[in-house]
Amino acid sequence: MLVIAINHHVGDGATESTVFGPFFVAGAPLAANGEDISGGAPGTPCLMSGTVRTVDGTPLAGAVIDVWQADEDGFYDVQYPELQAARGRAQLRARDDGSFSFWSVLPTAYPIPVDGPVGELLAAAGRGPMRPAHVHFMVSAPGCETLITHVFVAGDEHLDSDAVFGVKASLIAPFERHDAGIAADGRTLEEPYYTMHYDLVLAGEHAPAEQRQ
Repeated sequence: MLVIAINHHVGDGATESTVFGPFFVAGAPLAANGEDISGGAPGTPCLMSGTVRTVDGTPLAGAVIDVWQADEDGFYDVQYPELQAARGRAQLRARDDGSFSFWSVLPTAYPIPVDGPVGELLAAAGRGPMRPAHVHFMVSAPGCETLITHVFVAGDEHLDSDAVFGVKASLIAPFERHDAGIAADGRTLEEPYYTMHYDLVLAGEHAPAEQRQ
């Protein structure tokens, strides 16, 4: 996080960066906007949406959006050796107006591995192993700095004690619960579901020097 703070200090309304994490996989399957990327992962359905734009409000049509997350048991697809397809992971392209949307599952908090030196370090520091619930995003567009960030679930009990110090207040968003019925995109849900909207703002590729100090 210290390296990120030094190398990705941006201002003027650009979305803040946070840790990349070990579970990114290049070449995730391309998904259409509005598609369900959960791949059958266990969890409560969640419709996530937002826009990708520059700090001056220009929508970034065609921006490449990689997204990945854990399921309700706290595991990413790559942690299941028997899985043969992506689950809770996809790559999307922003629409002409910069918007994007996809269905997945509600993120949940999970512990990082505590075996070996990592566990010893956490114990020595008196810190717990939990990461608050979050969704990973990596967003790129021509002329902009690639953004690597999370969106955290508002109200998660571990927001103030993230094992990797990755939480930033600006990255916390409400995940709103809805009763079963017709969702905003017209899909009919026979069980309760959640929605989350978060705009991803990219800094220019050559940000002013004062933004990098």
